[in-house]
Amino acid sequence: MTDLSQPFTDQDLSHRFERTFRSQSVFAPKDVPVVNTNRPLFLEIGAGKGKHAVLFAKEHADRHLIAIERTKEKFEAFDRLLKNEQLDNLTAIHADAIAYTTHHIAPNSLDGVFILYPNPEPANKNQRWLNMPFFEFLISRMKAGATMTIATNVAEYIDEAQKQLDEVWLLPYERLQINDDSARTHFEIKYLARGEICQELVILKPNYYQTRFDTHD
Repeated sequence: MTDLSQPFTDQDLSHRFERTFRSQSVFAPKDVPVVNTNRPLFLEIGAGKGKHAVLFAKEHADRHLIAIERTKEKFEAFDRLLKNEQLDNLTAIHADAIAYTTHHIAPNSLDGVFILYPNPEPANKNQRWLNMPFFEFLISRMKAGATMTIATNVAEYIDEAQKQLDEVWLLPYERLQINDDSARTHFEIKYLARGEICQELVILKPNYYQTRFDTHD
């Protein structure tokens, strides 16, 4: 876990990450809802068929979750599941997560982020979340004190993500093994049933942490 004793500045980050996210080059998604809520706001990227999203909304009626899924088949299954529920604190979004976040999530607005079992991108590791310039922008959307949870069954993925946190992003975190009886997503259920080890990083945004996108896009 990173030990940070000195205040962190955006100047430090600019020297550590060579590529800069170009928000102005991202097209806005069409026909997507815009959420206005007074509840604490959470974001799930890659919601799949919506199992975690629905569970979270049921368990936390005082919070609002925006759950984004890009794949058509998975989103349609998510949408069917949601229609059977009475949940006014869950918004399902069929869009690209980078595009939606860029245009519809304000700086310092998220109380938490979930990225559960993302595509490990074995053929293009630059597309892994912590390897992309967009990750800085995503951090800027989080409030101070907010957490981001990234879960995976791929040991190499979480090892690399931990290294990025230590060497590039300088964010404090906990690395945890997920209990065998956890059932947040369909992937989690399948992997644990196979006897695979699933792990997660719970990443904290400290109150002194700054990015180049905190007050602007």
